[in-house]
Amino acid sequence: MISARVFKFHAPEIVFGDGAMPEASFAALRFGGARPLVVTDAGVLAAGWPQMLLDGLRTQGMEPELWSGLTPNPKDHEIADGHRAYAGHGCDVIIALGGGSVIDAAKGIAILAANGGRILDYVGIDRAQSPIPPLVVVPTTSGSGADVSQFCVVTDTDRRAKVTIIGRALVPNVTVVDPRLLPTMPERVAATTGLDALTHGIEAYVSVARTPLTDRHALQAVGLVFDHLTATLERPDVMADRRAMALASLEAGMAFSNAILGAAHAVSHQVGGMLDATHGEINGIVLPHVIRFNAETDPQPYEDVARHLGLTVRGNAPQAAAWAVAEHVEALVANVGMPAGLAQLGVRDEDLPRLARGALQDACMTTNPRAADEAAMVRLLRDSL
Repeated sequence: MISARVFKFHAPEIVFGDGAMPEASFAALRFGGARPLVVTDAGVLAAGWPQMLLDGLRTQGMEPELWSGLTPNPKDHEIADGHRAYAGHGCDVIIALGGGSVIDAAKGIAILAANGGRILDYVGIDRAQSPIPPLVVVPTTSGSGADVSQFCVVTDTDRRAKVTIIGRALVPNVTVVDPRLLPTMPERVAATTGLDALTHGIEAYVSVARTPLTDRHALQAVGLVFDHLTATLERPDVMADRRAMALASLEAGMAFSNAILGAAHAVSHQVGGMLDATHGEINGIVLPHVIRFNAETDPQPYEDVARHLGLTVRGNAPQAAAWAVAEHVEALVANVGMPAGLAQLGVRDEDLPRLARGALQDACMTTNPRAADEAAMVRLLRDSL
Protein backbone atom coordinates (compact mmCIF):
# COMPACT_ATOMS: atom_id res chain seq x y z
CA MET A 1 0.00 0.00 0.00
CA ILE A 2 1.32 3.44 -0.95
CA SER A 3 1.73 5.87 1.95
CA ALA A 4 -0.35 9.05 2.04
CA ARG A 5 2.62 11.14 3.17
CA VAL A 6 4.00 13.88 0.92
CA PHE A 7 7.42 13.33 -0.64
CA LYS A 8 9.69 15.01 -3.19
CA PHE A 9 11.83 13.50 -5.91
CA HIS A 10 14.67 15.52 -7.45
CA ALA A 11 16.40 14.55 -10.69
CA PRO A 12 18.23 16.35 -13.50
CA GLU A 13 17.41 16.25 -17.19
CA ILE A 14 19.01 12.97 -18.30
CA VAL A 15 20.41 12.02 -21.71
CA PHE A 16 21.47 8.36 -21.87
CA GLY A 17 23.00 6.27 -24.63
CA ASP A 18 26.03 5.42 -26.72
CA GLY A 19 27.35 8.56 -28.41
CA ALA A 20 25.48 10.96 -26.13
CA MET A 21 28.49 13.08 -25.09
CA PRO A 22 27.96 15.87 -27.70
CA GLU A 23 24.71 16.65 -25.86
CA ALA A 24 26.85 18.29 -23.17
CA SER A 25 27.94 20.97 -25.64
CA PHE A 26 24.37 21.55 -26.79
CA ALA A 27 23.24 21.88 -23.18
CA ALA A 28 25.96 24.42 -22.36
CA LEU A 29 24.95 26.48 -25.39
CA ARG A 30 21.28 26.26 -24.39
CA PHE A 31 22.16 27.73 -20.99
CA GLY A 32 23.76 30.73 -22.67
CA GLY A 33 27.31 29.56 -22.09
CA ALA A 34 30.11 31.48 -23.77
CA ARG A 35 33.09 30.45 -21.60
CA PRO A 36 32.36 27.11 -19.94
CA LEU A 37 34.76 25.69 -17.36
CA VAL A 38 35.45 22.01 -18.06
CA VAL A 39 36.43 20.23 -14.83
CA THR A 40 38.25 16.92 -15.20
CA ASP A 41 41.28 15.03 -13.84
CA ALA A 42 44.53 13.50 -15.03
CA GLY A 43 43.10 10.04 -15.63
CA VAL A 44 40.30 11.29 -17.84
CA LEU A 45 42.74 13.55 -19.69
CA ALA A 46 44.88 10.52 -20.49
CA ALA A 47 41.83 8.73 -21.90
CA GLY A 48 41.33 11.58 -24.40
CA TRP A 49 37.71 12.44 -23.63
CA PRO A 50 38.24 16.10 -22.61
CA GLN A 51 39.71 16.98 -25.99
CA MET A 52 36.62 15.60 -27.70
CA LEU A 53 34.41 17.68 -25.41
CA LEU A 54 36.50 20.83 -25.90
CA ASP A 55 36.33 20.40 -29.68
CA GLY A 56 32.54 20.10 -29.48
CA LEU A 57 32.25 23.25 -27.37
CA ARG A 58 34.42 25.22 -29.78
CA THR A 59 32.37 23.98 -32.71
CA GLN A 60 29.34 25.52 -30.99
CA GLY A 61 31.16 28.88 -30.82
CA MET A 62 32.20 28.76 -27.16
CA GLU A 63 35.61 29.42 -25.60
CA PRO A 64 36.05 26.69 -22.98
CA GLU A 65 38.61 26.70 -20.18
CA LEU A 66 40.00 23.37 -18.90
CA TRP A 67 40.82 22.81 -15.21
CA SER A 68 42.16 19.49 -13.91
CA GLY A 69 43.97 20.40 -10.68
CA LEU A 70 42.34 17.89 -8.37
CA THR A 71 43.07 14.52 -6.82
CA PRO A 72 40.78 11.66 -5.76
CA ASN A 73 38.61 12.67 -2.78
CA PRO A 74 38.68 16.40 -3.71
CA LYS A 75 40.25 18.61 -1.07
CA ASP A 76 38.99 21.94 0.23
CA HIS A 77 42.02 23.83 -1.15
CA GLU A 78 41.54 22.20 -4.58
CA ILE A 79 37.98 23.52 -4.71
CA ALA A 80 39.36 26.99 -3.97
CA ASP A 81 41.87 26.62 -6.82
CA GLY A 82 39.12 25.56 -9.20
CA HIS A 83 37.01 28.55 -8.24
CA ARG A 84 39.94 30.86 -8.97
CA ALA A 85 40.17 29.31 -12.44
CA TYR A 86 36.42 29.81 -12.96
CA ALA A 87 36.50 33.44 -11.86
CA GLY A 88 39.80 34.28 -13.52
CA HIS A 89 38.54 33.27 -16.95
CA GLY A 90 35.08 34.79 -16.57
CA CYS A 91 33.36 31.43 -16.91
CA ASP A 92 29.58 31.13 -16.96
CA VAL A 93 28.78 27.38 -17.18
CA ILE A 94 30.46 24.39 -15.52
CA ILE A 95 30.84 21.01 -17.21
CA ALA A 96 32.14 18.09 -15.13
CA LEU A 97 33.71 15.27 -17.13
CA GLY A 98 34.86 12.48 -14.84
CA GLY A 99 34.00 10.32 -11.86
CA GLY A 100 32.62 11.22 -8.47
CA SER A 101 35.64 13.25 -7.37
CA VAL A 102 35.49 15.42 -10.48
CA ILE A 103 31.75 15.95 -10.15
CA ASP A 104 32.00 16.81 -6.45
CA ALA A 105 34.78 19.28 -7.25
CA ALA A 106 32.63 20.89 -9.95
CA LYS A 107 29.75 21.24 -7.51
CA GLY A 108 32.07 22.82 -4.97
CA ILE A 109 33.35 25.30 -7.54
CA ALA A 110 29.76 26.14 -8.48
CA ILE A 111 28.88 26.82 -4.83
CA LEU A 112 31.79 29.25 -4.46
CA ALA A 113 31.05 30.89 -7.82
CA ALA A 114 27.59 31.86 -6.58
CA ASN A 115 28.13 32.28 -2.85
CA GLY A 116 31.78 33.11 -2.22
CA GLY A 117 33.65 32.21 0.96
CA ARG A 118 35.23 28.82 1.69
CA ILE A 119 33.70 25.52 0.71
CA LEU A 120 33.68 24.38 4.35
CA ASP A 121 31.28 27.24 5.12
CA TYR A 122 28.54 25.24 3.40
CA VAL A 123 28.79 21.89 5.19
CA GLY A 124 25.31 20.65 6.09
CA ILE A 125 21.93 21.02 4.43
CA ASP A 126 20.88 23.99 2.26
CA ARG A 127 23.63 26.29 3.52
CA ALA A 128 24.33 27.74 0.06
CA GLN A 129 21.59 30.29 -0.55
CA SER A 130 22.39 31.73 -3.99
CA PRO A 131 21.65 29.67 -7.14
CA ILE A 132 24.72 28.09 -8.69
CA PRO A 133 25.76 28.50 -12.36
CA PRO A 134 24.38 25.99 -14.87
CA LEU A 135 25.96 22.59 -14.23
CA VAL A 136 26.29 19.88 -16.90
CA VAL A 137 27.74 16.50 -15.91
CA VAL A 138 29.25 13.72 -18.03
CA PRO A 139 30.22 10.73 -15.81
CA THR A 140 33.12 8.53 -16.86
CA THR A 141 32.57 5.90 -14.13
CA SER A 142 29.55 3.80 -13.20
CA GLY A 143 28.82 4.13 -9.54
CA SER A 144 29.30 7.47 -7.80
CA GLY A 145 25.79 8.77 -8.45
CA ALA A 146 27.15 12.31 -8.08
CA ASP A 147 25.89 13.04 -11.58
CA VAL A 148 22.26 13.00 -10.40
CA SER A 149 22.52 13.68 -6.66
CA GLN A 150 22.10 16.68 -4.39
CA PHE A 151 25.31 15.74 -2.54
CA CYS A 152 28.79 17.24 -2.66
CA VAL A 153 31.49 15.45 -0.63
CA VAL A 154 34.75 17.26 0.09
CA THR A 155 37.78 16.46 2.24
CA ASP A 156 38.43 18.85 5.12
CA THR A 157 42.22 18.64 5.10
CA ASP A 158 42.70 20.14 8.56
CA ARG A 159 40.47 17.51 10.20
CA ARG A 160 41.37 14.73 7.73
CA ALA A 161 37.67 13.96 7.36
CA LYS A 162 35.17 14.02 4.54
CA VAL A 163 32.31 16.49 4.92
CA THR A 164 28.97 16.50 3.16
CA ILE A 165 27.16 19.42 1.55
CA ILE A 166 23.54 18.75 0.61
CA GLY A 167 21.13 20.94 -1.29
CA ARG A 168 18.53 20.80 -4.03
CA ALA A 169 20.59 23.35 -5.99
CA LEU A 170 23.41 20.79 -6.33
CA VAL A 171 21.37 18.49 -8.57
CA PRO A 172 22.94 19.03 -12.01
CA ASN A 173 20.85 20.73 -14.66
CA VAL A 174 21.73 18.09 -17.26
CA THR A 175 23.39 14.70 -16.92
CA VAL A 176 24.75 13.09 -20.07
CA VAL A 177 25.47 9.37 -19.64
CA ASP A 178 27.49 7.93 -22.51
CA PRO A 179 28.44 4.28 -21.81
CA ARG A 180 31.17 4.48 -24.48
CA LEU A 181 33.30 6.33 -21.91
CA LEU A 182 33.27 3.46 -19.41
CA PRO A 183 35.74 0.99 -20.98
CA THR A 184 38.56 3.48 -20.38
CA MET A 185 38.11 3.08 -16.60
CA PRO A 186 40.88 1.09 -14.90
CA GLU A 187 39.57 -2.27 -13.68
CA ARG A 188 39.91 -1.29 -10.04
CA VAL A 189 37.88 1.88 -10.60
CA ALA A 190 35.16 -0.15 -12.30
CA ALA A 191 35.06 -2.48 -9.29
CA THR A 192 35.03 0.19 -6.60
CA THR A 193 32.49 2.44 -8.30
CA GLY A 194 30.24 -0.57 -8.88
CA LEU A 195 30.36 -1.38 -5.17
CA ASP A 196 29.51 2.25 -4.46
CA ALA A 197 26.39 1.93 -6.64
CA LEU A 198 25.43 -1.25 -4.81
CA THR A 199 25.78 0.48 -1.44
CA HIS A 200 23.71 3.42 -2.67
CA GLY A 201 20.93 1.08 -3.72
CA ILE A 202 20.79 -0.98 -0.53
CA GLU A 203 21.13 1.98 1.82
CA ALA A 204 18.48 3.95 -0.04
CA TYR A 205 16.09 1.00 0.12
CA VAL A 206 16.30 0.72 3.91
CA SER A 207 16.51 4.47 4.61
CA VAL A 208 13.91 6.03 6.88
CA ALA A 209 13.35 8.60 4.09
CA ARG A 210 12.59 6.00 1.39
CA THR A 211 9.59 6.52 -0.89
CA PRO A 212 7.84 4.38 -3.53
CA LEU A 213 9.89 6.12 -6.24
CA THR A 214 13.24 5.62 -4.51
CA ASP A 215 12.36 1.98 -3.75
CA ARG A 216 11.88 1.18 -7.43
CA HIS A 217 15.17 2.78 -8.45
CA ALA A 218 17.07 1.25 -5.53
CA LEU A 219 16.00 -2.35 -6.16
CA GLN A 220 16.60 -2.03 -9.88
CA ALA A 221 20.13 -0.76 -9.22
CA VAL A 222 20.96 -3.57 -6.78
CA GLY A 223 19.87 -6.22 -9.23
CA LEU A 224 21.83 -4.68 -12.10
CA VAL A 225 25.05 -4.50 -10.08
CA PHE A 226 24.86 -8.15 -9.02
CA ASP A 227 24.06 -9.21 -12.59
CA HIS A 228 26.69 -7.17 -14.42
CA LEU A 229 29.56 -5.85 -12.28
CA THR A 230 31.70 -8.99 -12.36
CA ALA A 231 31.03 -9.35 -16.08
CA THR A 232 32.39 -5.86 -16.80
CA LEU A 233 35.69 -6.91 -15.21
CA GLU A 234 35.83 -10.25 -17.02
CA ARG A 235 34.69 -8.88 -20.41
CA PRO A 236 35.54 -5.16 -20.27
CA ASP A 237 34.72 -4.46 -23.92
CA VAL A 238 31.20 -5.94 -23.88
CA MET A 239 29.02 -2.85 -24.10
CA ALA A 240 25.80 -4.55 -22.93
CA ASP A 241 27.31 -4.96 -19.45
CA ARG A 242 28.70 -1.43 -19.51
CA ARG A 243 25.28 -0.02 -20.37
CA ALA A 244 23.74 -2.03 -17.56
CA MET A 245 26.26 -0.67 -15.04
CA ALA A 246 25.73 2.86 -16.33
CA LEU A 247 22.02 2.40 -15.73
CA ALA A 248 22.68 0.87 -12.28
CA SER A 249 24.70 3.93 -11.31
CA LEU A 250 21.98 6.25 -12.57
CA GLU A 251 19.18 4.39 -10.78
CA ALA A 252 21.13 4.14 -7.53
CA GLY A 253 22.02 7.82 -7.71
CA MET A 254 18.42 8.90 -8.07
CA ALA A 255 17.45 6.61 -5.20
CA PHE A 256 20.01 7.85 -2.69
CA SER A 257 19.77 11.49 -3.71
CA ASN A 258 16.16 11.44 -2.57
CA ALA A 259 16.18 8.81 0.21
CA ILE A 260 19.68 9.73 1.49
CA LEU A 261 21.91 6.95 2.85
CA GLY A 262 22.98 5.31 6.10
CA ALA A 263 25.71 4.04 8.37
CA ALA A 264 27.90 2.52 5.65
CA HIS A 265 28.39 5.91 4.05
CA ALA A 266 28.74 7.66 7.40
CA VAL A 267 31.62 5.32 8.23
CA SER A 268 33.09 5.45 4.72
CA HIS A 269 33.30 9.23 4.78
CA GLN A 270 35.35 9.10 7.99
CA VAL A 271 37.72 6.35 6.86
CA GLY A 272 38.14 7.93 3.45
CA GLY A 273 38.94 11.30 4.95
CA MET A 274 41.43 9.87 7.41
CA LEU A 275 43.30 7.64 4.96
CA ASP A 276 42.46 9.30 1.61
CA ALA A 277 41.23 5.83 0.65
CA THR A 278 38.88 4.82 -2.14
CA HIS A 279 35.23 5.41 -1.25
CA GLY A 280 33.67 2.42 -3.00
CA GLU A 281 36.28 0.05 -1.59
CA ILE A 282 35.44 1.14 1.95
CA ASN A 283 31.71 0.82 1.26
CA GLY A 284 32.15 -2.72 0.04
CA ILE A 285 33.98 -3.70 3.23
CA VAL A 286 31.56 -2.02 5.63
CA LEU A 287 28.19 -2.70 3.94
CA PRO A 288 27.72 -6.35 5.04
CA HIS A 289 28.37 -5.40 8.66
CA VAL A 290 25.93 -2.50 8.44
CA ILE A 291 23.29 -4.84 7.00
CA ARG A 292 23.66 -7.19 9.97
CA PHE A 293 23.74 -4.26 12.41
CA ASN A 294 20.53 -2.72 11.04
CA ALA A 295 18.77 -6.09 10.68
CA GLU A 296 19.04 -6.70 14.40
CA THR A 297 16.23 -4.19 14.86
CA ASP A 298 14.41 -4.27 11.48
CA PRO A 299 15.33 -7.01 9.00
CA GLN A 300 12.17 -6.73 6.87
CA PRO A 301 13.52 -4.41 4.10
CA TYR A 302 16.41 -6.79 3.51
CA GLU A 303 13.91 -9.58 2.96
CA ASP A 304 12.61 -7.54 0.01
CA VAL A 305 16.16 -7.20 -1.32
CA ALA A 306 16.78 -10.94 -0.95
CA ARG A 307 13.54 -11.72 -2.78
CA HIS A 308 14.42 -9.30 -5.59
CA LEU A 309 17.80 -11.02 -5.99
CA GLY A 310 16.25 -14.49 -5.93
CA LEU A 311 18.34 -15.58 -2.95
CA THR A 312 17.59 -18.90 -1.33
CA VAL A 313 16.97 -18.27 2.36
CA ARG A 314 17.09 -20.99 4.97
CA GLY A 315 15.87 -20.38 8.46
CA ASN A 316 13.73 -17.75 10.08
CA ALA A 317 12.88 -15.03 7.56
CA PRO A 318 13.30 -12.06 7.45
CA GLN A 319 16.35 -12.21 9.77
CA ALA A 320 17.84 -15.02 7.72
CA ALA A 321 17.16 -13.06 4.55
CA ALA A 322 19.18 -10.12 5.85
CA TRP A 323 22.10 -12.42 6.63
CA ALA A 324 21.81 -13.93 3.14
CA VAL A 325 22.02 -10.45 1.57
CA ALA A 326 25.09 -9.63 3.68
CA GLU A 327 26.80 -12.86 2.59
CA HIS A 328 25.89 -12.17 -1.05
CA VAL A 329 27.55 -8.76 -0.79
CA GLU A 330 30.66 -10.27 0.81
CA ALA A 331 30.92 -12.78 -2.03
CA LEU A 332 30.71 -10.02 -4.64
CA VAL A 333 33.33 -7.92 -2.82
CA ALA A 334 35.68 -10.91 -2.83
CA ASN A 335 34.93 -11.71 -6.48
CA VAL A 336 35.94 -8.23 -7.63
CA GLY A 337 39.19 -8.37 -5.67
CA MET A 338 38.52 -5.98 -2.80
CA PRO A 339 39.93 -6.36 0.75
CA ALA A 340 37.82 -8.11 3.36
CA GLY A 341 38.51 -5.72 6.24
CA LEU A 342 39.37 -2.13 7.10
CA ALA A 343 42.61 -3.21 8.75
CA GLN A 344 43.97 -4.02 5.29
CA LEU A 345 43.49 -0.34 4.41
CA GLY A 346 45.39 0.82 7.49
CA VAL A 347 42.63 1.35 10.07
CA ARG A 348 43.85 0.54 13.59
CA ASP A 349 41.87 -0.32 16.68
CA GLU A 350 42.93 2.94 18.31
CA ASP A 351 41.35 4.86 15.39
CA LEU A 352 37.88 3.48 16.06
CA PRO A 353 36.59 5.95 18.68
CA ARG A 354 37.52 8.91 16.48
CA LEU A 355 35.92 7.31 13.42
CA ALA A 356 32.81 6.43 15.41
CA ARG A 357 32.36 10.00 16.64
CA GLY A 358 32.78 11.36 13.14
CA ALA A 359 30.29 8.89 11.69
CA LEU A 360 27.65 9.86 14.25
CA GLN A 361 27.95 13.49 13.12
CA ASP A 362 27.63 12.60 9.44
CA ALA A 363 24.37 13.60 7.73
CA CYS A 364 23.91 10.05 6.42
CA MET A 365 23.31 8.74 9.94
CA THR A 366 20.08 10.75 10.18
CA THR A 367 18.39 8.34 7.74
CA ASN A 368 19.97 5.09 8.89
CA PRO A 369 17.16 2.77 10.05
CA ARG A 370 18.87 2.00 13.36
CA ALA A 371 20.01 4.65 15.82
CA ALA A 372 23.44 4.23 17.37
CA ASP A 373 25.69 5.67 20.04
CA GLU A 374 29.47 5.81 20.07
CA ALA A 375 29.84 2.38 21.66
CA ALA A 376 27.62 0.77 19.02
CA MET A 377 29.54 2.45 16.22
CA VAL A 378 32.84 1.30 17.66
CA ARG A 379 31.53 -2.28 17.72
CA LEU A 380 30.38 -1.93 14.10
CA LEU A 381 33.78 -0.61 13.08
CA ARG A 382 35.60 -3.35 15.00
CA ASP A 383 33.49 -5.98 13.21
CA SER A 384 34.59 -4.38 9.93
CA LEU A 385 38.30 -4.63 10.72
